[in-house]
Amino acid sequence: MVRPRLRRGARDGAHSDAGQATAELALILPVVVLLLMAVFQVATVARDQVLTVQAARAAVREAAVDAGGNRVQAAARDVLPGATVDIVARGEIGAPIAVVVHYRAHTNLPLVGALFPDPELTARAVMRRER
Repeated sequence: MVRPRLRRGARDGAHSDAGQATAELALILPVVVLLLMAVFQVATVARDQVLTVQAARAAVREAAVDAGGNRVQAAARDVLPGATVDIVARGEIGAPIAVVVHYRAHTNLPLVGALFPDPELTARAVMRRER
């Protein structure tokens, strides 16, 4: 029986690559988790912007039927608690009425919330006055 000859190369005596993938994963995993959490934080701010627009629409609907300022504020806060409402323009019946809603979105997601400042979100809605 002939035994195959073992080839000797440059890797003789060198360490194997057995744990390289694990070490690379351990190095990159925290960065991937932080990026994923940052994406979630941006998504929550985008959701708050959509809610700010919806609050402005609800407030202008109340203002269009000549509701009082308290009802206009309540309509916006039903959609988005913590929102403030400014009635910009009031005219006679048939004239446009404008409402601006301001909201400070809190970026409080753990680890990445401190990296993002709290943005001030603003939405404006206009509707014709009915009464």
